[in-house]
Amino acid sequence: MSVAENFRAIKSELDSVARDEKIILVAVTKNHGVELMREAIDAGATDIGENRVQEAAEKFPTLGRKVTRHLIGHLQTNKVKPAVKLFDLIQSVDSLHLAAALDKAAGQMQKVQDVLIQVNAAREAQKSGVLLEDLEPLIKFVDAAKNLRLRGLMMIAPNFSDVEECRPLFRQMRNLFDKLKTSRKDFDFLSMGMTHDYKIAVEEGANLVRIGTAIFGERLYSRV
Repeated sequence: MSVAENFRAIKSELDSVARDEKIILVAVTKNHGVELMREAIDAGATDIGENRVQEAAEKFPTLGRKVTRHLIGHLQTNKVKPAVKLFDLIQSVDSLHLAAALDKAAGQMQKVQDVLIQVNAAREAQKSGVLLEDLEPLIKFVDAAKNLRLRGLMMIAPNFSDVEECRPLFRQMRNLFDKLKTSRKDFDFLSMGMTHDYKIAVEEGANLVRIGTAIFGERLYSRV
């Protein structure tokens, strides 16, 4: 199947299971070229996700399409300024230090930067994300920041051989999201689920999924 066919099939599936809220499909284009990105957008993709600031800086100016641009990969503080310039939604805020740097950079650009807080619910040492016990101070900081707008939460689940093992983590995140949403304006997005686990993530309440391989195929690490 082509990129367009893959995208439409997944989008149709998500639309068919959506309950009261729309499920946003973010097409993750890491290591895939601009032509494939255009094919997905022309098939209906409205949201594009990139993992690296430098790759986005190379690709976005030549894309020739208007989309909502998501940063879904770990962000280093030395890449904060170009990230604020390039992305509509930064999903991977995981520390007070990073949040402060983003707030400063956004203020310098006279921009209110939409962000998600990335939570490391499974406590994986190799993954980014704030631990649950450290979440409250980070939320309070972002809530108070003049140039940041907290739009929700993001989580990357472990790559379990049995994908059903992800379900309790997704459910825990949805419960946390619902609790936080009651007292926050514009707190709209729960970003969970990738190619291998998005179906369970959606069943447990994700309203934003990040899918690359199922749309574009395996990543092309020799990308020009």
